[in-house]
Amino acid sequence: MSAARPLTTLRTVAVIAALPLLLTACGYGAESSDDSGKQAEVAADAKKLSADTVKIGYFPNLTHATALVGVQEGLLQKELGGTRIKPSTFNAGPSEIEALNSGSIDIGWIGPSPSINGYTKAQGKNLRIISGSASGGVKLVVNPERIKSLKDVKGKKIATPQLGNTQDVALLNWISEQGWKVDAESGKGDVSVVRTDNKITPDAYKSGSIDGAWVPEPTASKLVADGAKVLLDESELWPDKKFVITNIIVSQSFLKEHPDVVEAVLRGSVKTNEWINANPDQAKASANKALESLSGKPLPANVLDPAWKSIAFLDDPLAATLDTQAEHSVASGLLDETDLKGIYDLRPLNKVLKAEGKDAVDDAGLGVK
Repeated sequence: MSAARPLTTLRTVAVIAALPLLLTACGYGAESSDDSGKQAEVAADAKKLSADTVKIGYFPNLTHATALVGVQEGLLQKELGGTRIKPSTFNAGPSEIEALNSGSIDIGWIGPSPSINGYTKAQGKNLRIISGSASGGVKLVVNPERIKSLKDVKGKKIATPQLGNTQDVALLNWISEQGWKVDAESGKGDVSVVRTDNKITPDAYKSGSIDGAWVPEPTASKLVADGAKVLLDESELWPDKKFVITNIIVSQSFLKEHPDVVEAVLRGSVKTNEWINANPDQAKASANKALESLSGKPLPANVLDPAWKSIAFLDDPLAATLDTQAEHSVASGLLDETDLKGIYDLRPLNKVLKAEGKDAVDDAGLGVK
């Protein structure tokens, strides 16, 4: 894979179909709401940065645990001093991208496909990816009575969250690698690819209308709790078993006007990931507490525990895997060639990492110059 080669943009029909995919890449959640989650105390004498407030967006989902835990535990607010966090949660890609474009949020946790879609639709003028946040957390789970091996997937109905979303492209690419044929847009062929909202996939599975699903957590573990079996963990298909599932993006105008605030959020994110990895049980409980606050109920242990284990929290955006995902989209016929050079600006993150004594991360040739 050449990191510097031209990447991709969605065809018009695929853009429309794939933009609602934050629900898909990150999944399961409440309706969008403002001032969500626990608000950390801000000391009266705390020094403000260049902005009074920073508006951040994320999903009530485990792959966004850096934001969930960072807000819940006050780790993000601590780095911001007197600059107050105003959080909002979303359950669909278009709404978070729209919020970023309109200035309703300044910084957001979001999946790789909506990052690409948002950047290309605005011709590279609205956002930058400034950090990674999570890897993994995607599985092919199946009805064990109907599918006992990978070869048995042929001829079966497999759900993905959305036409053209990250998991949909991954399944289409895997099907192609098996030598099977599927029409990408209709989902018809040697495997029936059934695009199904994550929120209703468990009911579709229980009704027998699908035989399995290639889905993110916690949907995968919810299906397992309903009797499905994990046939393939997508991480097994990637070098070092890592691939991006959640990025951090920022409005280009906010990055230009308030670089100190962006650096503070990134410091908070880095320290939150460090705390999550050092205290996994506490972090898991914190994330679930935040989910309960946001959605009204926590995840049960038989869903939470296996879902949490399959997600890695890291600062590296794994930019080369974004390149590969885009190449898979081209190969599937859902994407046309375009140039995503400039989608990353990792300079603020690398500054933070250096100050923390950590290694710099790479943009795979897709960063600003």
